[in-house]
Amino acid sequence: MAGEIRVAFSGARRAGSFFKAFQVHPETEIVALCDPHDATLAESGRAAGVTQLYNVFETMLDEARPDAVVVSSPMPYHAPQAIAALQRNIHVLSEVTAAVSIDECRWLTQACARSDAVYMMAENYIYMKPNVLVQALVEAGLFGETYYAEGEYLHELSSLHHMPDGSPTWRYYWQVGVNGSTYPTHSLGPCLKWIKERPERISCVGTGVWTDPEHAMEDTVLLLCKTGSGKLIRVRVDMLSKRPHAMTNYTLQGTKGAYESGRRPGEGNWIWLEDFCKDPDVWVPLEEFEEEFLPEIWRDPPPEAISAGHGGGDYFEVMDFVDALQGRKPPPIDIHTAMDMTLPGLVSQESIRRDGEWLEVPDSRKWLP
Repeated sequence: MAGEIRVAFSGARRAGSFFKAFQVHPETEIVALCDPHDATLAESGRAAGVTQLYNVFETMLDEARPDAVVVSSPMPYHAPQAIAALQRNIHVLSEVTAAVSIDECRWLTQACARSDAVYMMAENYIYMKPNVLVQALVEAGLFGETYYAEGEYLHELSSLHHMPDGSPTWRYYWQVGVNGSTYPTHSLGPCLKWIKERPERISCVGTGVWTDPEHAMEDTVLLLCKTGSGKLIRVRVDMLSKRPHAMTNYTLQGTKGAYESGRRPGEGNWIWLEDFCKDPDVWVPLEEFEEEFLPEIWRDPPPEAISAGHGGGDYFEVMDFVDALQGRKPPPIDIHTAMDMTLPGLVSQESIRRDGEWLEVPDSRKWLP
């Protein structure tokens, strides 16, 4: 794709974290916004300097005719809007999760196969500086064979479950109104990058409902994922408990190294690597490995990256998305990677109903002829 890429957005309020990255990119132009709420739409249009404003997604696609669309609408719209764009050969950068049902995952996968457009899921936590550095150390072989990882997303969201007038928001229904690991990708995404195998089986259990009996989701939900070779990933999601946020907790274990992220504000990230740490009982700060192993994108990031949402993730994933559209690299989170991050959480809803029974995770690659 030569020249300027025309980009449209769905879900004006959440799209704001992406605006700056597209505005400063020399190959993109924001041309249209879509949101069902007129006040939000007008406010976001003024902020982005965009005059083509729409309430209906398909109308925006047909009239504004963008080359790419960012789907940052509420979760139940992700798959339908992505499919509508793909059917028009419009490229898609979709917020997480990719879909809210296994059927939607299958339809989305098949739509990608039929389309000439690029699909990428915007799992921004894999772009955070500590996670990027750990990934580089994994790629360098310094962890040996990785076989266990943990990710935790502890984010009390009660203030976002209702509008100011008391009416429920989409989060009330789709994040805490369903029991299971309904929002696992921020935790699972980096772990899958480090473990390098898809989850084939999952088990999901919870603590029961203690904080607010109004919600179906149990206060803390644990998702266990087993790969084909027996590697294990543990994901904890808690969006109800009354506690400070801790949304970027990670652990990685390999045959030659271990990593523990800081759990509270101000705590450091600690690592032990057999080839570098002579004392088998002494951890060292992760930052000690930046000079030799930190990837180029984080060595001298522009101010736009530093100020971007999700630890710079929103900026760097836009860079990768544009590179994919221009044919310079494949999308890091293509449709099958997106399914590997999304499907375990959807299967978890049945597993937790069966008191933690181990269930198979569909492989989206088998949905294609």
